[in-house]
Amino acid sequence: MSDAGVDTSTLCLFDVDGTLTAARQRVTPDMAEFLQKLRTRVRVGVVGGSDLSKIKEQLGDDGETNKIRETFVSVLKEEFKGKGLSFSIGGQISFDVFPDGWDKRYCLGIVEEDDYSTIHFFGDKTKPGGNDYEIYCDPRTVGHEVSSPAETRRLCEQLFFS
Repeated sequence: MSDAGVDTSTLCLFDVDGTLTAARQRVTPDMAEFLQKLRTRVRVGVVGGSDLSKIKEQLGDDGETNKIRETFVSVLKEEFKGKGLSFSIGGQISFDVFPDGWDKRYCLGIVEEDDYSTIHFFGDKTKPGGNDYEIYCDPRTVGHEVSSPAETRRLCEQLFFS
């Protein structure tokens, strides 16, 4: 792929579930085509808690009513305070546990070596406790909260094709 016309100083990072795809579903042909179009304007990457094979698979309600995951994460945060662990709501059906500093911001230390002047992040779990919150709020990113793949596309069209 030629870089002619691509703003190589701008990187767009995307969460997968709820941002590029419906939760735990494959990317639609329309969104896949749009991402190819976006790559003609800016650099594009994905950042998520799933392993690469799950992301590749996706890209090529009592619990909610009672806030079970939120309550469980709150209890874990209190119980393990000061133990070097972070907890967040992950995706649609899980919560994440990881060493401090190993949230989605971890990738920023890697892509910083590429000297991007602007890094956009698009995610749906951007409130405190969500697994997109830290990278969304990080001063190294321009955070965008979205609620669906359709909203992600509309926002990218406004930002990069207007």
